Amino acid sequence: MFNREFWNGRKVLITGHTGFKGSWMCKLLTDAGADVTGYALEPPTDPGLFDLCGLSEQMNSVIGDIRDLKKLKTLFEAVRPEIVIHMAAQPIVRDAYRDPVYTYDVNVMGTVNILECIRLSDSVKSFVNVTTDKVYLNREWAWGYRENEELNGYDPYSNSKSCSELVTGSYRNSFFLDRDVAISTARAGNVLGGGDFANDRIIPDCFRAVRDGREIIVRNPYSTRPYQHVLEPVAAYLMIAQRQYEDMALAASYNVGPDDTDCWTTGALVDLFCEKWNQATGMDVAWKNVHDGGPHEANFLKLDCSRIKSVFGWKPRWNVPAAMEKIVEWYRIYLDGGDVVSCMECQIKEFLNI
Repeated sequence: MFNREFWNGRKVLITGHTGFKGSWMCKLLTDAGADVTGYALEPPTDPGLFDLCGLSEQMNSVIGDIRDLKKLKTLFEAVRPEIVIHMAAQPIVRDAYRDPVYTYDVNVMGTVNILECIRLSDSVKSFVNVTTDKVYLNREWAWGYRENEELNGYDPYSNSKSCSELVTGSYRNSFFLDRDVAISTARAGNVLGGGDFANDRIIPDCFRAVRDGREIIVRNPYSTRPYQHVLEPVAAYLMIAQRQYEDMALAASYNVGPDDTDCWTTGALVDLFCEKWNQATGMDVAWKNVHDGGPHEANFLKLDCSRIKSVFGWKPRWNVPAAMEKIVEWYRIYLDGGDVVSCMECQIKEFLNI
């Protein structure tokens, strides 16, 4: 799933590299010897995983706004990347309700800017636009959405990502059908993992409550989501980027999610966190349901990942209980002031079976 030899020395440009998923991706690539350049705002949280890993010393980290087309063009001309993975985004559903204009500006025009730079480049051979499972028109049905389902996210975040998908399709059809550039989009489910400190996400909220000695608050324990460890989609994005680099016919839109057994309610996920944390620490943490009357969010969401499985032979490695053990391990080491980088390296080696 992750070919270290392919990535060794490969010129890769990652947008959104200072974020949670971006940091795990940069760690994978730098450890494999890739020539990595990142373009993003400053790390979005304090603390931030990017800084904790010391990644700025291992790669070319450029701080910039994805909406700054002039700066992006200059970067592309200087770096001449072979592979581009676009993850820069405003990723929080509730933040998008508070500031929809900014969300659309970043998530839609940011995609336009990246694709425009690729259009003007003669070095890029493979591009993956990372969107979300929330791009689909959610009908609250019990089966998974397939890649040919209607794109029409309800809320500003989800809808902006639907628009990002449409922009990618338009650029592909308008400018790349006769060029040697493979373009795919990847739609991932909810991602969990050590080192996530984002606001308004369930596992970081659980960690902060435990750290501060507070009861865990859950605003909607009945919503169902496809949960997966962060290494699952990150490795899948890189697999898609590599395989379409080698064979352009593989470029497409791909769902990247867990098996049906790992579509959990939020309440069950928090139960599992409490169970694993209590087993590891001897504590007795618990949670309570406090519905805050927040804005609309989908109650039920599942992905059909048949395409990525049939095309690449891909399959998830860790189920949610296994992922939660890794998550609790990481946050415990962090709280104890331990070596989180070594923890990540061990988890990556175990995940990749190396």
